[in-house]
Amino acid sequence: MTLANFCSRSLFSVLTLSMFWTGPAGAAAPSVETLIAQLNEYPHTRLITSSEQQVIDHEIGLGAIQKVRGEWHFKKSERKTGTLQAYTWLIGNGFSAAEVMSEFLKSVAQVEGTTELFNCDGRACGRAVQWANRVFNERVLYGREDLQRYRVYSIDSAQPARLLVYSAERSEDRQYLHVELLVMAAP
Repeated sequence: MTLANFCSRSLFSVLTLSMFWTGPAGAAAPSVETLIAQLNEYPHTRLITSSEQQVIDHEIGLGAIQKVRGEWHFKKSERKTGTLQAYTWLIGNGFSAAEVMSEFLKSVAQVEGTTELFNCDGRACGRAVQWANRVFNERVLYGREDLQRYRVYSIDSAQPARLLVYSAERSEDRQYLHVELLVMAAP
């Protein structure tokens, strides 16, 4: 690793942590919505798609996607109703989607009431093409299966939610971070 590369990575970590966690010690942790908004401000991301829609019985994968009797299904899943917000960012300037995702998730772990429900990396997640096309309906997310990452979090707050985070790496200059926040409707 060259000195310039080391300095660039160190600066990345400092900038990322300051972007995601700006409060003093002992201050209340930011909300997930705030952390997502901060991704838009981060200098190495460019928002390429975003949407918001009401969903009924939306399926959330809590296991790998696999083919069973000719049909693609999650090994395990749950269905939730509410407002689904989806965002996809292109990661640039030589940073990887995995790096940005890792820093984002460190901040998510600080959000009160957050519990990880599922995680997978690489081929353990299943076929990348199925995640891109069937699960997220974002063709740009189709990348190398060995470099994909997926996480699901439960957020227990006044408005319970599910947070899904997926990173895909197609090539060095085409790396993506996809985040979905499903704020659940009152029962």
